[in-house]
Amino acid sequence: MAKIDIRGELEHRKYRVTNKVFYFVYKFLMGFPALKYNAHYDRVYDVRKFKGPCFVIFNHLSRIDHMYVMRACYPKRLNMLAGYSEFFRSHLHFLFKLNNVLPKKNYSRDITGTKAIMSIIKQGGSVTFAPEGLATNDGQNKPIVPGTGGMLKKIGVPVFFCELRGQYLQNTKVCLDVRTGATYATTKLLFSAADLKNLSVEEIDAKINEAFRHDEYAWQKEKHIKWKMHGNAAKRLEDLLYRCPECKTYFSTVGSGDKLTCKHCGFTVTIDDYYDLHAEGGKTLPFETHTDWVNWQRMEIIKEIRKDPEYSYSERVRIGRLPNDRYLKGLKTSDIVGEGRLTIDHTGMHYRDDKDDALNFDLGYDKLYTLITEVDSSYFNLYIDGEYTDIFPLENHSSLMITALVEEMHRLHVNIYKNFPWYDYMYEGLDETEKQ
Repeated sequence: MAKIDIRGELEHRKYRVTNKVFYFVYKFLMGFPALKYNAHYDRVYDVRKFKGPCFVIFNHLSRIDHMYVMRACYPKRLNMLAGYSEFFRSHLHFLFKLNNVLPKKNYSRDITGTKAIMSIIKQGGSVTFAPEGLATNDGQNKPIVPGTGGMLKKIGVPVFFCELRGQYLQNTKVCLDVRTGATYATTKLLFSAADLKNLSVEEIDAKINEAFRHDEYAWQKEKHIKWKMHGNAAKRLEDLLYRCPECKTYFSTVGSGDKLTCKHCGFTVTIDDYYDLHAEGGKTLPFETHTDWVNWQRMEIIKEIRKDPEYSYSERVRIGRLPNDRYLKGLKTSDIVGEGRLTIDHTGMHYRDDKDDALNFDLGYDKLYTLITEVDSSYFNLYIDGEYTDIFPLENHSSLMITALVEEMHRLHVNIYKNFPWYDYMYEGLDETEKQ
């Protein structure tokens, strides 16, 4: 049997515009799960009728967003971007190759991915991707990846926006069960070729971030859609709502059925079929939505790291890396290669392995500004010297807390990956020198 070299094959693969037949098969197969999604499409600009190369960008709400974008634009064929690590999974690599899906190393310098994109555009094809880099962790949009506007301006083809609503509530990052309610996809023109020529890179980035501005839970509060939760409204919700608002204890919450309970003080919240939160026992919940709770947790982290110059969070973790000579089977995203201690402090992220010093790393915030949750919120991923790395926390349900911590440490010390102006309130009361 010939030796497999997955990395080498991806680097040298010649990408082509997606084949009509394979693209039809993809649409046909995705039609079955789509039946239960109750999807609504509104084509303010009908991308289906646009001739020539273009980009279709979308706000990334869930792992099934690709289906909505494809169906909103079909029969226009779109080459899709997917995370580099996904090409190493046995159930995906052949389908990705068949449909000419393009690899992208999220939040990393990636010459291979950029060359693949430009190749498709030069062939007259069109590319779809999520400028945020990954699906939202909490139902709010993330800042787009630095460099997005520069790439779009350099290539100079029209950019369409597929605006998604409801997909996160249908398939949250903490619970991958599909919940049935109502979802929406709206296509519109965001930039003409002339717009890209006339706007600065900063103006392009700002317009995308503003167009993407969205809060799924606030939207749900307005729409009041009933969701079939299958009795699991709070399943693994402790990953997202990891701090008790009553006793302020970290990692004390536990989700089960439709209840989230603090095991330290007993504070309990029930989540109904409309995602509304209800405190039990005559208690008062200081938040109207999940988002309010999430943002409070972030604000507490912001205050803690600015108050304490010796701040440090440490936890035992396992480390996973991609193989190169075989594909990963089942739900695996990497092979476990080490175990040790991860520490995040004001100097960066540090790892020390118990046995293999070659796995040790130190990343400063000039190279680290956020983390990836490729599949779900139980672990996170990042690229270390271009090498995809899974990190599995062993002591706490801490992945999303660590993500917020890294982002706010970066904003305090470097601040390339800036927060949005509409979140300036989170930094109120801080010294101007600390806000950056």
